[in-house]
Amino acid sequence: MLARSLAERALALIRIPSVIGHEQALANVVEAWALERFERADVVRVSNSLAAGKRSDPRPALCLVGHLDTVPENPDGTEPRIEGDRLIGLGASDMKGSLAVMMALADALPLDTLPFNLRLVFYEREEGPFLESGLGPLFQAAPELKQAAFTIAMEPTDGAVQVGCVGSLHAKLSFLGKAAHSARPWQGTNAIHAAAGVLTDLAARERREVVVSGHTFFEVMSATLAKGGRARNVVPDAFEVNVNYRFAPGKRVDTAKEDVLALVNGRCAVEFTDLAPSGGVCAGNPHFEKLVLLTGRPAEAKQAWTDVARLSEWGLDAVNYGPGETAQAHQKGESASVAALGHAYVALTKLLTGT
Repeated sequence: MLARSLAERALALIRIPSVIGHEQALANVVEAWALERFERADVVRVSNSLAAGKRSDPRPALCLVGHLDTVPENPDGTEPRIEGDRLIGLGASDMKGSLAVMMALADALPLDTLPFNLRLVFYEREEGPFLESGLGPLFQAAPELKQAAFTIAMEPTDGAVQVGCVGSLHAKLSFLGKAAHSARPWQGTNAIHAAAGVLTDLAARERREVVVSGHTFFEVMSATLAKGGRARNVVPDAFEVNVNYRFAPGKRVDTAKEDVLALVNGRCAVEFTDLAPSGGVCAGNPHFEKLVLLTGRPAEAKQAWTDVARLSEWGLDAVNYGPGETAQAHQKGESASVAALGHAYVALTKLLTGT
């Protein structure tokens, strides 16, 4: 019954489109909900991001953080619905199921008598470039959030606590040549062919295992986009490749940039287009340790980028934990387990109530 109720709430949120850059309608709904439960002064809104909960309270703050946006919809005609034990629809796993759990906790728990001051954070533009996220401006407007005793990013984790996160760097590699008729290629220089050496070295680069506080992360570098050529019978004079580098906690962004430059070794121009730091591994925090016990599963490494990176840069002890499924995030026909919503709600209730 609990899980079904949470799924129905999540389904209602899924039915409010909130593709990145278009979160206003959902933000309005969440703000209206928050104002029914908290004083106006305790609801902070910046653009389409919101923080709800007592801003001044002597109890240690525990923050639950969830993003409102989704990736662009896949035009596959999937109708949002609950089918058996599956919640289906864009954002089911990433992460409107988590938003439903956050809101249900605030509705049901005795907020004034908990051992924690529960703070809820809903924000826009998580799915885009690092610098465009709504989380930074919101924390600037509500700086007390940076004093939280523990913060949980409600990302899809399959119900496990996932620590840290890999950093993410995007670089545009530009190869130049000279145009020519493809019947006489010796009269030009093929920019696509010029990329062969770098691409060969990139393909041969094996993943690198890095252990941080007992958790294994993998550093990987991949070509993800390519653009070049203007006609089938013209030797191209320009070719671009986007490289995405995921690097382990503890490695600074400047060092990650040096890794890319070392691979390229002067063979093309490099422009770094998006730089997101890695997230620190939370260790020794008693609230983290209790949450791990409540899940009944060992903590895992987060082999993806999340805002745990931003939170840890602000000095916060933060982890990833949510009912969504990592394999379903950004997928065609995205879905999530209804039962998992109930499991997450129960675990967080026990954490927040100290039971």
